[in-house]
Amino acid sequence: MNATIIDKTARQIALSRNTQETEITCSLNLDGRGQSNIDTGLGMLDHMLGTLSRHASFDLTVRCQGDRAVDDHHSSEDCALLLGQALDQLLGERRGIARFGYAYAPLDEALARAVVDLSGRPWPAVNLGLRREMVGNWASENVTHFFQTLAMSSRCALHVDILKGENDHHRIEAAFKALALALGSATRLTGSSGIPSTKGVLS
Repeated sequence: MNATIIDKTARQIALSRNTQETEITCSLNLDGRGQSNIDTGLGMLDHMLGTLSRHASFDLTVRCQGDRAVDDHHSSEDCALLLGQALDQLLGERRGIARFGYAYAPLDEALARAVVDLSGRPWPAVNLGLRREMVGNWASENVTHFFQTLAMSSRCALHVDILKGENDHHRIEAAFKALALALGSATRLTGSSGIPSTKGVLS
């Protein structure tokens, strides 16, 4: 993996990851305006990453060339991995951030809840209850795996629950909107330079 911190004070970073399965570039600005440029080869994932960017007020670019002739697993997993690593590297010791974030988000009949602790201790608890095998060209099992991988690579505790809803597209989109709002809250700067922990250290 190659990493370039464009401007740490402005909380911007660019990363790339090249393997025999995927070639991905990702740039992230935590203090952006919700602008995105996404092309993963998976239309539903593109839509959800754009949603995440908009509602977290992150500027996000993701480009992925993956082995989709196999299936969507590697592209989905590695996009989450690189995005999580971008978050983790930008946050560093987590100094000056709120650390915790939570949100509910609806989309029509669907309602989702996301709770985030940027603790440095990864823990994914993801309950989506999806019924369809695929949504667009994105396998439902890989939607869950995306959230799990994001939690592990960003070193955060992430709880995502879909509380109600009949339409799986709505359920997934509500979950991403809730995650976006929770991450936007957890990454905000508080004006303190301290580490948000009674231990004086996170992880």
